[in-house]
Amino acid sequence: MSDCMDQANEQNSKDSAAGQPPEPQELQDLRVRIDDVDRRLVELLNERAQIIVEVGQLKRSTGTPIYAPHREAAVLKRAIASNKGPLPDRTIEGVYRELMSGSFALEQPLRIGYLGPAGSFSHQAAVAQFGSSVSFEDLHAIEGVFTEVQRGHVDYGLVPIENSTGGGIVEALDAFRDVADQVFVYAEIQLTIRHALLANCEPKDVKRIYSKPEVFPQCRKWLSVQYPAAELVPAPSTSRAVMMARDEQAADANAGVAAIASTLAGQIYGVNPIFEDIEDNPNNLTRFFVISRQKAEPSGDDKTSIMFTTEDKPGALVRVLSIFDRAGVNLTHIDKRPSGRENWRYTFFIDAVGHQKDEPLKGAINFARGDCETLHVLGSYPRARRIL
Repeated sequence: MSDCMDQANEQNSKDSAAGQPPEPQELQDLRVRIDDVDRRLVELLNERAQIIVEVGQLKRSTGTPIYAPHREAAVLKRAIASNKGPLPDRTIEGVYRELMSGSFALEQPLRIGYLGPAGSFSHQAAVAQFGSSVSFEDLHAIEGVFTEVQRGHVDYGLVPIENSTGGGIVEALDAFRDVADQVFVYAEIQLTIRHALLANCEPKDVKRIYSKPEVFPQCRKWLSVQYPAAELVPAPSTSRAVMMARDEQAADANAGVAAIASTLAGQIYGVNPIFEDIEDNPNNLTRFFVISRQKAEPSGDDKTSIMFTTEDKPGALVRVLSIFDRAGVNLTHIDKRPSGRENWRYTFFIDAVGHQKDEPLKGAINFARGDCETLHVLGSYPRARRIL
C-alpha cells in the first residue's frame, strides 16, 4: 500500500510541476494495478520464451521444421477459445502472432520471401502472418519467390494465389508447374484489400496510372467513372507502382502520374493518397499461400490444392471431377491455365476440403490419377478461417 501511495504522490508532484490539476486518486490506483499486471505479464512471457528456447534446441537436433502451421492453428484456436473478454478475439490473435514471431527468432531465425518492395499487399500479408521478429526478403517477382524457396535461400515464401474479385493470380498458378513435388503449399492467408489512388499531383491532372495488372479489374467501375481516359500501365507490384509514379512525377511536374496501391505504400514512399477505398467490392479479399519445401501435417480442418492435366479424351475432366463427387469430397475452387506445352491443352487447379492423408480424399486422389496425364498434390494445409 505504501508503494501505491508513493507512486500516487510522485504523479501528483509531476502534475503540479507541469501546472496540471492532480489526477483523481481512483485513476492513479488503477494505473498502479496496470503496472503490476504488466510486470507479471513480462515475467510470464519470458518464462514462456525460456521453454521456447528448449523447444528450438530439440527441433534443431531432430530436424523438425521451426514453423508448423498445424501447431500454429491449434495454439490460436486454444487462445481464442480461452478469451472471455473484454478484449476482442482479433486482439488476442494479434498478440499471439507476435508471440510466435518472437518464438521463431528464439528457435531459429526465419527468412520469408515475398513480392515487394515493402508496402505491397504481399508484404502486409507476410507481416500479418509471421509478425515483426522474422526477416523479410523482397524477391521482386512471384516466380522468384518459388525459385528461392526451392533453392533453400529463404525458409518460406508468400505468394498471392486468388482475388475474390479478379480471380486467380496467373504468375503463381504458372509457377507451380515448374516446382511441383519440390515446393508445397504450407498454409493459406486471407487478407482484406483496400486500394487507394496515390499521386503527388492534383486529382484532375492524373493522366497515367500504374499498378499490378490484377488490381485494375478490382477497381474497374471506379476507374471507368473517375478516369475513363487515363492510361493504365502494368507494374511488377503495387508498391513498385508507387515508386514509379513518385519518380516520374518528381522528374516532370506535369507528368500527371498516379498509382493504385495501399495507403501504407504511399506513406513509405512519400506519395499522397488522393482517393481511398476505390475497390469495386468492399469485401475485396486476396488469398495467399505460404510455400515451403516441407509438407504440413493434418490440423483437423484442412484444404488440399491439386494440379492436374487430363487425358485428351471426351469427358475426361467430368470424370475426374465426378470421382471427388462420388467420394463425398467438397471441391471449393477450380481454375485453369494453358498447359504451356501444347496449344488448347490446359492445366487445372482445384481445392478440396480435407488433408491428403485423410480418407476419402486420399482414395479419390489415387483413383483420379487413372484419368489424368499428370496429377500433383500441391499441398495440404490448415484452412484459413479468419481474415487478416
